[in-house]
Amino acid sequence: MDIADAADSDQPDGSDQVPPGGESEPRARLTPRQARVVRVVLASVMMAAMAVLLVLRLASRGSVLVVGAYGAALVLCGVVIELARNGRTRLGSWLLGIGLAAALAADWLLLP
Repeated sequence: MDIADAADSDQPDGSDQVPPGGESEPRARLTPRQARVVRVVLASVMMAAMAVLLVLRLASRGSVLVVGAYGAALVLCGVVIELARNGRTRLGSWLLGIGLAAALAADWLLLP
């Protein structure tokens, strides 16, 4: 092995072997700030989608149950945005996923 080759290698001993674990580069992870921004943007997009669905459902059926189900989903999106702003991104992600799935399931199963 040439000295120039050893200087170009990523490994400290100059070898070009892949480290144990099979990856040659470490995984890129989101910083806490980036994770909060992603959750806020995701919850905002879902809030807009729920508002559009609410308008479409009210156009076809004017029911208090429709307003209640989609209103609860809109409030949930707002809560998730506030949780993400305060650093509780995992809790917010779980609430967003479970809450929106419950709202859509209620619309599909319960509403006429």
